[in-house]
Amino acid sequence: MEYGFSKKTDLPYEEAVEKVTEELKKEGFGVLTTIDVKDTLKKKINVDFRKYIILGACNPPLAHKALESEEQLGLLLPCNVIVYESGIGSTVAFFDPMVMTRIIENEELKTVAQEVQNKMKRVFEAV
Repeated sequence: MEYGFSKKTDLPYEEAVEKVTEELKKEGFGVLTTIDVKDTLKKKINVDFRKYIILGACNPPLAHKALESEEQLGLLLPCNVIVYESGIGSTVAFFDPMVMTRIIENEELKTVAQEVQNKMKRVFEAV
């Protein structure tokens, strides 16, 4: 995946969601949005889909820094993390914030994106 990083885990889906949320908190992130894709697809278009959740994670001090350096950055926030059923375990995937620096030329933003990436990678390794 060129715009993020992912891995398979033996954790069942619910445990993986809980573990990711817990590890995000340790790095100063809260989950602002939770999109239950399975539930939404069932309700909106009556389609059955595997368990799949999108977590919109935000670290307020880093979000503030990033928005101060690039006002329109809100178009790319929050940092999305997904967890979905895959076989007997789950897959977890994280958006790589350094991708933003490929489309926005801003050195201050690059520094913040690197800090966010470091924190996300620690969450990734802990799951």
